[in-house]
This record gives sequence, C-alpha cells and structure tokens, in this order.
Amino acid sequence: MQLHVDPAGTLRPDTGHDTPWPRTLDVPAEGTLDLWLLHAPAAWLAANPLDPAPLDERERERAASFVRPADRATYTAAHLMLRRILGAYLDVPAPEVRFARETCPCCGEPHGRPAVDMPGAPHFSLSHGGELVLLGVAGAPVGVDTEQLPAAHTVSDVAEALHPDERREIMAAAPERRAAVFTRLWVRKEAYLKGLGTGLGRSPDLDYLGNGGPGTPAWPAGWTIVDVPVGAGHGAAAVRGELNSRYDVRRLTPEGLTA
Repeated sequence: MQLHVDPAGTLRPDTGHDTPWPRTLDVPAEGTLDLWLLHAPAAWLAANPLDPAPLDERERERAASFVRPADRATYTAAHLMLRRILGAYLDVPAPEVRFARETCPCCGEPHGRPAVDMPGAPHFSLSHGGELVLLGVAGAPVGVDTEQLPAAHTVSDVAEALHPDERREIMAAAPERRAAVFTRLWVRKEAYLKGLGTGLGRSPDLDYLGNGGPGTPAWPAGWTIVDVPVGAGHGAAAVRGELNSRYDVRRLTPEGLTA
C-alpha cells in the first residue's frame, strides 16, 4: 500500500496544535502509527541546560562525544523525549526504559534496528534534523526520518547513489526546486531503510520511492510509506504492513523536557 498525504482526507495526518506531554499511552496495535514531533530551538536548549541523568551510560557517553555543545544538547533532548514517550507507553519512569539492538539483516550481527528490551514494547524509530526531533511508534517495524534542505553540492553528490528513476526526477526539477525534490525522496528512503533495519547497509539505488508516473517502478511491497508534515524541512515514515486508521502528528514543546 502506498499512502500519501491525501487532499481528500483519507488517512491524512492531523497536525493539530501543541500536545501536552503524556503520562500514560496505549501501545499502538498493528495497522496504527503514532508520530511525535518536538521542536527544540538551539537558543532554547542553550538557555535551558538539560539534565542527562535519565539517560543510560551508553547514551551519556554518546552525548559527551559531540564536540559542538549544540549537537550535544540536541542529542540529549532527542533521547530524553524518546525515553519520556516510550515510558508513557510502557507505564514506567523514563530512566527504566531499556534498549537493545536487533540482528542486522545484512550481516547477522547485533547492530540492526534499535528496539526496547522490555515485554509488550512497541516498535519505534527516532530521527533528528536541525531543530526538529521526529519519533514514530507503531505495532509493527517502523522507520522515520526528518531532514532540512541540503546544499546544492550535497544534492548532486548524493543523488548519484539513488535509484535511476529518482535521479531523473531530481534532475528534471527546476534548479531552485531540486533540493526540495531530493529531500522529499531522501527522507522516504531513509525511513524505509531504517524500518527494514538495514540503514544504508542496503544500497539506496535498489528501491524506488519517487513521485511515480508512467513507467516508474512500484514502491516496496509490504510497506506503507507516508510523507510527514514537519513544518520546516521534510519528514517521512515507513511502517511494515498497511495503516488502517488515521495517523496523528503530535507536536511537543521543549518545556516538557524539564518537567
């Protein structure tokens, strides 16, 4: 099933208004998708240092490895959000959420898709780009991605690695539109590959996730891939199977990170 943002209203996301940070949540069933969007401006993060104590040792080490304080703050915000939201689904405090890695489909080693190592946990995927953090939670394997518009040289360089029909779509766009066309295709690709658990271990030229048209291939079978409205930049989500209900984009404010 290929699902786009539908102007007629079928399965369209409801971006709504800012959502209160939840205390408890129902775990999504198969066929449903919850999307959480956090806008964490760099200026707000600089003025409001976040306490990394709820993170585990690996996360704190990863945060400390960033040279730029802004990158460290964004990573910390994203993982505090992740723990808060997953803790609400599991009805446990944020520090008690335990993570593991699934087996990599490419090599069989334990560095595949991130997962929650707790009974009854949902599937999830996390992405942060610029000042945005996007989290997808579903009852089946899921991947999400959000990106800001890249520089022109990045578009030309990375487009060479994409499916031939995707490259043609990008180059057919007017020069001032190419970055937007590329980014829309790229976030779909990243979301799908993250959902598979391969990441870029699977060559990005193997699957077509372009805008369609006569003679173009079908999107990957067995997956629902949707464009996600995130405001500035672009976002996408990929879920294994079909969506059978409306999906929401629930917007969170950074003030909840310090509550």
